[in-house]
Order: sequence, then C-alpha cells, then structure tokens
Amino acid sequence: PHIIHTHTAKAGVLGRLAAFVNRVPVRVHTFHGHVLHGYFSPPVSRLVRLVERVLARGTTALVAVGERVRDELVEAGIGQRDRFTAIAPGVEEPPAIDREIARQLLGLPLEVPVVMFVGRLTAIKRPDRLVEAFGMVLERIPEAVLAVAGEGELLEEVRRSVERLGDSVRLLGWQSDVGRLYAAADLVVISSDNEGMPVTLIEAAMAGVPSVTTDVGSAREVVVDGVTGLVVSVNAMALADGLVRLLSSSDRLEMGVAARNRALTAFSLERLISDHLQLYEDLLIRRDPTNAT
Repeated sequence: PHIIHTHTAKAGVLGRLAAFVNRVPVRVHTFHGHVLHGYFSPPVSRLVRLVERVLARGTTALVAVGERVRDELVEAGIGQRDRFTAIAPGVEEPPAIDREIARQLLGLPLEVPVVMFVGRLTAIKRPDRLVEAFGMVLERIPEAVLAVAGEGELLEEVRRSVERLGDSVRLLGWQSDVGRLYAAADLVVISSDNEGMPVTLIEAAMAGVPSVTTDVGSAREVVVDGVTGLVVSVNAMALADGLVRLLSSSDRLEMGVAARNRALTAFSLERLISDHLQLYEDLLIRRDPTNAT
C-alpha cells in the first residue's frame, strides 16, 4: 500500500512497526484519545509515553480526534504540533424513533425525566461518580430515572452500588440499537476522568439530545457549554448540579435542537470522509508533487 493508517494503541504499535519494516511510504496514526493517564500504573504509563514518542518520530502524520487531545499529546512529548491534524469523529444521522415506543421497549417509565449513560462500565468512565451524583439529583428531583446502557468489568460493582436507589436506576445492559437509547433520553451524561472526543456525546447531539459532561479530553469541543448542553468540573457535586440544572431548564429542548443542528454539519460522516481524503491527498502530493496532476 501507499498509505498505512492505524487506529488505537495496540494496533498503532503493531501496524506502524509492520509499515516501517515493509517500507510503506506514508504512515498515519489516529489517536482517538490516549492512555497516558488513568489507565495504567505510573511505570507502565511512562513506558507507554516512551513507546509513543519513538513511534511518532517515524510516523508521517498524526491525527487527533480533537484539539485538546492533540494539545495533551504534544505536551506529553508525543509528536510535534505541526505533524498533527485534528479530525473529529463522524456518525450517521439516526432514524427518527418515537420516544414513547423507545421507552416501552427499554422498560422505562413514560412520564419521568430520564438521564441516559451509554458506555463501558470501567474505571476511567467513573460510574461510581455517576451513581454518587445521581443520588444527589434524586434529593432534588426524586422522580428522575438514570438508565445505564453498557457492560464492563465494573458491572457487578455498579449493580451493588445502585441497590439503595431502587427503581430510580435501571441497568439496561448492552444495547445494539443506540438510536433507541437516545430517543428515550431527556439528556445524556458522561462522568469520565479521561476521554478522547466521546462518540456518545456526538450520537446524542445528532439525535437532538443535550448532554452534561465532565470537562475531559475534547468533550468541550462537542458540547458547547450553555448552548448544546453543560460542561462541568470533574467531581460528583458539579455533575449533580449540572444534571439538576439541565433537567429543570426550560431551554432543554432548544439545547437539543441546537445540538442537532451543529452535529449535522460538524460531525457528519460526509465531513469525516472528506477530511481523510484531503489528508491523504496532501500527504501523497507532499511526497511526490507530480501527484498534484
């Protein structure tokens, strides 16, 4: 091939090493986030940074899913800023799904505010923070329901931690139809310590659902604070306050409309494909200017 384009940490190592060995002329790697903190012990994190620094030197172009992700990588010494291109994810516009039908299919009550979490139940996503925050929400909005869609190594721990909240928390397990989840939701929540550019927030926006997210990674580049949702500090109290504020807001529906309008342009599949085609063309022309013709 003329171009090898790798994604994710492990595939990025293996794919780029294979590209070096086979002298593939153009090597591109996309960081969908990073595992530089919050995932491993300090010694392992240092090793990961070292490996990524070495690989970056032999990579023709580096792609980050957001500007903040790019900046964090550059600050960690992984690649030069001028080697990076920021290309945000893109998703398909979901089909219209009736809210009442979606809630019936998911076993959710029809006439209560529903907060939806969609993601892996793993330490970096901080489901413990989410449960703590939602307990505070129930003190002010007792009829609210938290729906958790996803599985992971913390599933049983989460199941035990929500027992005290009774039917106010519904564990939906793994769901194949994410459109149904967003159709059933009044808002979407992310409680993470670390993210790239969360696709959950993009999917929610595309479905016209506002979000509350911790201020991590490039989440702020998806959720425009106060316009398409809320971006809050990385702690349970701030998350709870954000959820209550948005659930109580008369502007919530307008925020959903604004989120959808922005997502249709900024996070479409067409834009994603166009950005990658432009990157590949630029890299090939840079290597061989005769490609310009």
